[in-house]
Amino acid sequence: MRICVSNSCADFASYRAERVKSLFNVDDGSRFELSVDLPIEGEDWKIGLVVGPSGSGKTSIGKVIFDDPAAMASFEWPADRPIIDCIAPAGRFDDATAALSAVGLGSVPAWLRPYSVLSNGERFRADLARIVCDRPPAVVVDEFTSVVDRQIARIGALAFGKAWRRTGGQAVLLSCHYDIIDWLGPDWILDTATGAFTGRYLRRRPSIELEIRQTGWGWWPYFEPHHYLKLPRMIAADCYVAFVQGEPVAHLAVSTRPGLVEARACRLVVMPEWQGAGVGMRFLNAVCAAWRRGENRYSKPMPTLFHTSHPGLAAALRRDPLWTQVSAPLHGGGVRKSNRATAGIYGGHFRAVQGFRYIEGIDIR
Repeated sequence: MRICVSNSCADFASYRAERVKSLFNVDDGSRFELSVDLPIEGEDWKIGLVVGPSGSGKTSIGKVIFDDPAAMASFEWPADRPIIDCIAPAGRFDDATAALSAVGLGSVPAWLRPYSVLSNGERFRADLARIVCDRPPAVVVDEFTSVVDRQIARIGALAFGKAWRRTGGQAVLLSCHYDIIDWLGPDWILDTATGAFTGRYLRRRPSIELEIRQTGWGWWPYFEPHHYLKLPRMIAADCYVAFVQGEPVAHLAVSTRPGLVEARACRLVVMPEWQGAGVGMRFLNAVCAAWRRGENRYSKPMPTLFHTSHPGLAAALRRDPLWTQVSAPLHGGGVRKSNRATAGIYGGHFRAVQGFRYIEGIDIR
């Protein structure tokens, strides 16, 4: 495929325009022309990346690459509705929540806010969730990761790449940042700074090494604003925090059931800038595996129960062969079963809590 871009505007002759031409020996700034070879016709690919500095022709290439102006991603977000109502409004609720979780916007309170009040990072991921949920056969995303900090950009690129490859469509991403390449793992790259085309990018993405520390509740205030439920702290719980290069990224609390027959994990939180990278499941599995080996203050091997009403997390647990689902009640216990101090708050509420058991090393025949 040969792409030829020719953009033009008026050749201005104002005093300042003429002075600029004279000072910098520029005869004409009214034309921009670019020709590149993009050998992707007939190839099987899912994600392409056009990368280069600003003003190098990325957007112009994006407009013609599919020969369809409608392929350029552009969304209108109502100011009077939360984003959960705007993603696949005619589709299934689970599809919308799955798309939000898949691109790393797993913070449930953000789902209840309109797009206009979200942070730049949340808006970036909300846009990606609409693309993933709409599943267009071809889409071009301009300014990909340009408005977010680089940590969110790298993890967001990783999350979108994994989610998009499940849709079956073709996406071309336009970005001025090279640091997302290893995390995105595109099928091809066009560098508009040099005109170089790279097919089948096969480099392995950077690894994420977690350091897990057993702590008290001292780190919980850092994570609590990002937990989707507001509940008291677990009694007699051991807390674990995962760090990446000294930065706290995930939290989990583990207590025991009466008789020390099994453990119960709760308060799993992954910081927003790390959501979508698979950190949460690996962290949860590592802690539960340690308890299964007896690496706890009781020195007793125990399986672990985990309950959640988060649709994305429940789906991830169902996919993981180390877990099996053991319950799915549709509502909480009666008010009489609730603690007297919380009666009327937690009793009898409607919430589809799903229970899972970590089964690695357990004979379930």
